[in-house]
Amino acid sequence: MPVRSLNSSVVVWPDRPTIESALCRWAEEVAGARPELRRVGYFGSYARGDGGVGSDLDVVLVVTGADLPFARRAAAWDLTRLPVPADALVYTEDEWQRLDPASRFARVLAREVVWVWPA
Repeated sequence: MPVRSLNSSVVVWPDRPTIESALCRWAEEVAGARPELRRVGYFGSYARGDGGVGSDLDVVLVVTGADLPFARRAAAWDLTRLPVPADALVYTEDEWQRLDPASRFARVLAREVVWVWPA
């Protein structure tokens, strides 16, 4: 989350390297407890390099399988330890492979996702 700079009223928002490092640490920790986790990446403003104050982190998780429907899966992953607000899309490996390359969103993901785990 943003922090005040010393005694100033200036708010400092975490930069991309700080956020990427935090996401890598999060993935390492979570993977130990959640063996279904296969890949972790991020996309959106931070991946494009235009994230800034107020930007959230858009996370992609790829898992072996899931019992919950797609729309409810993200709630099962606690991203609150990350230094900025984060939203996750949780795909099974099969769903990820079957993304329609003709869809606009699949093209955005193919172009933007920065995979951070496994390293």
